[in-house]
Amino acid sequence: MLIRNLSKAAMLTSILLMSGCEGGVLDPKGQIGIDERYLIVVATLLMLIVVIPVIFMTLFFAWKYRDGREQEIYAPKWAHSKSIEIVVWLMPIVIVIILGVITWGSTHDLDPYKPLEHEAKPITVEVVSLNWKWLFIYPELGVASVNELAFPVNVPVNFKITSDTAMNSFFIPQLGSQIYSMAGMATQLHLIANEPGSFDGISANYSGAGFAGMKFKAIATPDATSFDAWVAKLKRQGNKLDPQSYAELAKPSENNPVEYYGSVSNGMFDHVVMQYMHMSKAMPMDEAQHMEMSHPSIDASLNNEKGE
Repeated sequence: MLIRNLSKAAMLTSILLMSGCEGGVLDPKGQIGIDERYLIVVATLLMLIVVIPVIFMTLFFAWKYRDGREQEIYAPKWAHSKSIEIVVWLMPIVIVIILGVITWGSTHDLDPYKPLEHEAKPITVEVVSLNWKWLFIYPELGVASVNELAFPVNVPVNFKITSDTAMNSFFIPQLGSQIYSMAGMATQLHLIANEPGSFDGISANYSGAGFAGMKFKAIATPDATSFDAWVAKLKRQGNKLDPQSYAELAKPSENNPVEYYGSVSNGMFDHVVMQYMHMSKAMPMDEAQHMEMSHPSIDASLNNEKGE
């Protein structure tokens, strides 16, 4: 009953908060974002049950027993109060238990690796964070784009995410859940947009000089036909993404414009993930040292191979 009442209060509070918030985590446009906003609001309300009385009593006692008010001398005649002990211990315990139950359920329900249950067939997008731009590969469609991501509304999107350079974090605030991208590894994320629109995507982990401009647009098209038209535009306007063109794209650039690739070599994402694996064993030591100096992101992997 208590959790149900808190849920109603959370929904009312979120509506009030939303009246002055637009474009962030408190203005979600996808089911994952909605669930995360609910969790944020409920957790905040629960913690305010303790925080607000403490703040009020701190200010009240500071005013009531301030210097110069001799008639308000604080001289209690008791050494112990069972009532105060019960309140001081019981309230935090109850709040922690409720938060624990909610967190346990939401941790499993909002697991970024957990595919979304939906009647629509999901699409797969492979994401590569570069210096300082985002590459999106659609392996099932054979196209790719830079700093522009598109998908149909009400269709789950299965993301596979890696990095070509420093560790980064892929985040579309209005759709929910951010997850790290790391060189030599592939992480996963599953999102869906419940409303059509263009949403801001950002890098949520500082990665150097061009970090401020490392942004992209996530476009939820109104229907599958609009998404197919976007794919057709890429195939018509874009170049080919292969290891050679990727090497040029991977060079550091700031505030990179949107770019399209009308065709993609098979296994490009796997190529990015595996390109630095066992590099020092596959080339002479002087060449490996040169690559280490010219590409700082592989410094750690080379050190591991050298046993340093």
